[in-house]
Amino acid sequence: MPKNKTETNKIETNTEESIKVNVETPKVKKKKEVEAVINIYTSFNNTIVHVTDMSGRTITKVTGGMTTKHGRLKANPTIAMFIAKRVDENIKDLGISQLYFRIRAKTGNPAPGPGANAIIKSLSRAGYKILNILDTTRTPRGGPKKKGGRRGRRP
Repeated sequence: MPKNKTETNKIETNTEESIKVNVETPKVKKKKEVEAVINIYTSFNNTIVHVTDMSGRTITKVTGGMTTKHGRLKANPTIAMFIAKRVDENIKDLGISQLYFRIRAKTGNPAPGPGANAIIKSLSRAGYKILNILDTTRTPRGGPKKKGGRRGRRP
């Protein structure tokens, strides 16, 4: 008799183990990846960030003067990080995940100001995918005559 009880117990446990519940996981929809263009103008006196959609309509605009009250700090990389944080807060709600960057310095300057790299770095750390970085600095081609006369400026 004890052999039958153990056998029935084994049968019951085997049937419980053999029954498997097939639970299908719901399919997750892919979020539509929205792209935006970030235009950065950096001089050695100020930093201006202008975010547009792909057609050119303005989403947000943040400048160095909006984040600091000290005029001498407007072109500082630290202030540029605060600008990027403010831009991140403004575009996060719209579902933007991919960014094109257009960096522009003052016409004739060989390099952009100190804030451009800080903005790109902080936005990439925030989780945005960088698709392209383009330098759109204008180059002078001749232009008006320089001040100083024929023999140049003399002391």
